Amino acid sequence: MYRAQSPSRKYEEYAYVLDFNPRGKSITVRGREGIIVTAIGEDHLTLLEILGVSNSSFEVNEKIYIGKEGRTKVLSVLGKLEYDQISSSAQSELTAVVENIVTVNESKFVEYLNNAQPLTPRIHALELIPGIGKTYMKMMLEEREKKKFENYQDLQERVGFKDPIKHISKRIMDEITGESRMNLFVKR
Repeated sequence: MYRAQSPSRKYEEYAYVLDFNPRGKSITVRGREGIIVTAIGEDHLTLLEILGVSNSSFEVNEKIYIGKEGRTKVLSVLGKLEYDQISSSAQSELTAVVENIVTVNESKFVEYLNNAQPLTPRIHALELIPGIGKTYMKMMLEEREKKKFENYQDLQERVGFKDPIKHISKRIMDEITGESRMNLFVKR
């Protein structure tokens, strides 16, 4: 029987490796041992603990398939992790991996910037992204009224907002580490 995939699916299809321990013990599932991979989901940007297929190898920043059907290197997704549960080496890799995700998924993030709305009468979602204050926000809103932004380059050229990848990544890092009270990108 065919079931249409809902647009807000709960499960990640892909994740990026932050760290792995070839002889690890799970911290989310008691008694599970083996290749324990710490990764970040591509869509929801949640930190995940994954059990790898024995004898498979992983690289930091490697994109791995964790969807329901046809996994090759992943036995199971064991659970979600909090930032303070992941190894210091996973923590130190996180910024670069997040920047890679923001770069690779440019159209998704540009679409977010094109459609972001006010959160309250006083705060617009765009203002929660580091580097975007009232001035850039006004310019972005005016420019996207005329024509939606096509990519980061287009945004930089029309508004003068430098290095959107770094700023969006910084926001995602604040959400992952729990420094922000409200999440724009990371699904809880």
